[in-house]
Amino acid sequence: MIDVCDIHVMKPLLSEQGFHFSKAKGQNFLIASWVPQAIATESGVDESVGVLEIGPGVGPLTQQLALRAGKVCAVEVDERLKPILQKTVGEFSNVEILWGDVLKQDIPTLVREKFAGLHPVACANLPYYITSPILTALLEADCFEAVTVMVQKEVALRIAAAPGSADYSAFTVFCQYYAEPELLFDVPPHCFLPQPKVTSAVITLRTRKERPWEILDEATFFRTVRASFAMRRKKLSNGLASGFPELGKAGAAEVIQAAGFPENVRGESLSIPEFARIANEIVKRREQA
Repeated sequence: MIDVCDIHVMKPLLSEQGFHFSKAKGQNFLIASWVPQAIATESGVDESVGVLEIGPGVGPLTQQLALRAGKVCAVEVDERLKPILQKTVGEFSNVEILWGDVLKQDIPTLVREKFAGLHPVACANLPYYITSPILTALLEADCFEAVTVMVQKEVALRIAAAPGSADYSAFTVFCQYYAEPELLFDVPPHCFLPQPKVTSAVITLRTRKERPWEILDEATFFRTVRASFAMRRKKLSNGLASGFPELGKAGAAEVIQAAGFPENVRGESLSIPEFARIANEIVKRREQA
């Protein structure tokens, strides 16, 4: 097996194929072998698991997943990597590379077709510029038992944040609605080539088997969350009045009171069940109109 994290091995191979890193594609390849090993180990992958990997790059994480998983299906958008991945992971009979943009895939169908009889998980070293869209797609697909990703550390902190903290955001609520996050470990810049300017972190999101909240309408719930954070330094009533123009300021205040909150409550202090109470009051009000 080619040691893809050994810079003295990979630089000649990349040079031989005329490969240059693409800033536009957010390519920072791992040169510290402990990182893909730790990601694969911490993600709990074994022969009963099918892994959807996003953006294998030159294959360091793909190799480690293939050593453990029943099957790895890796989706890569950069076709310049074909000859390189053939050399680095071509020996694994349980690896399949799909060439294309994962955001254009029907992910639930892909998982059903590729991982029949296996426990599906997703694993990825995500490019910084496209972290949120890919994580959104993986969670909304609602077909993985867990999603383990390496992202910018500040994004990982935002995903795992608690209500009322500076990192808490609408994206936090979205992620925690679908899954329970756990921060695993940091990855410093010197572990990559070229070096990014920020620290990365690995986080796992274990998909919720049940969502223990009563939510009358999911679309209204997420609209409530977005409205609540749109004006995070103002009272919740301002955000609701802006996000739901049909309520107006008076209606927003009435919704907040009916849900059992003080009139000066701020959106960033609310937990998921509390957002659910607000959203449900909006739904009830709409039904009574």
